[in-house]
Amino acid sequence: MEQTALFGKGWGLLRIEQKINVSPLDFDNRPIGVFDSGLGGLTAFKELRRLLPREDIVYFGDTGRLPYGTKSRETIIRYAGQDVEFLLRHQVKMVIAACGTVSANVPVDFGDSVPVPFTGVVAHACAAACAATRKGHIGVIATPATIRSGAYEKQLHAFAPSLQVTSAHCSLFVPLVESGFIQRDNPITCMVAEQYLSPLRDSGVDVLILGCTHYPLLAEVIGDYMGDSVTLIDSGRAAAGYARDFLTQRHMLADPGRGAGTNRFYVSDSIEGFSEIAGIFLGETIRGEVSRVAVG
Repeated sequence: MEQTALFGKGWGLLRIEQKINVSPLDFDNRPIGVFDSGLGGLTAFKELRRLLPREDIVYFGDTGRLPYGTKSRETIIRYAGQDVEFLLRHQVKMVIAACGTVSANVPVDFGDSVPVPFTGVVAHACAAACAATRKGHIGVIATPATIRSGAYEKQLHAFAPSLQVTSAHCSLFVPLVESGFIQRDNPITCMVAEQYLSPLRDSGVDVLILGCTHYPLLAEVIGDYMGDSVTLIDSGRAAAGYARDFLTQRHMLADPGRGAGTNRFYVSDSIEGFSEIAGIFLGETIRGEVSRVAVG
């Protein structure tokens, strides 16, 4: 069976096809599984929580092996497979790779071996960017491994070959976020943003994809530097919107009469460190059980 997502306006009708192995149900109370190399995927988690408040969510952050963004493609693929395997033990109904590095580096057929619907963030961010651009010039910022993969450029050109794409890796954005340096007037963060973003601003992009799920926490800093004429695309938010639409269309949402969903968090390193930094991402204290596990 194939699931087709359609996106209109901007650069025309965009189509994403994804093989799935599910049967329509009236409702499905199994949790949604979300994983990331660490904490960046919490931006996608937060959006899922907002869009689908009745859903149970299981989040795995591979904090013991981060960052994925500096590792080889082979290592990233191996880690991603282990992360998915862990979530499947929790009987999830869908797996979201809320990690730009994983989404950009796993093979196109990676999801074929996953027995539930699987999605990353790249295709949905690209679709949103294509719909938003007016000039046909899109910028992408992400980790070094994501930029090396060329995944965003390939996906954008698959949607619209005439697009102009300008990319840059922004390695220091992740440690800045995890250190809490996210204020729009923080001089260190502003200086780093100028260093990374000046070529993109000078190139004339009118849309900028935040290709790492850490980067939305720096949206004010990035937006201030790029200017009001540049639209920022949050890749985690785009993936969360896709998950909502997919589950709705397939009658896989949780029973509407069951109340608010629950959250379970798993990490492969310190619980204390995760809980502290997670508050930066979520804007509140973590609500839900946090456990440390060994993966791989």
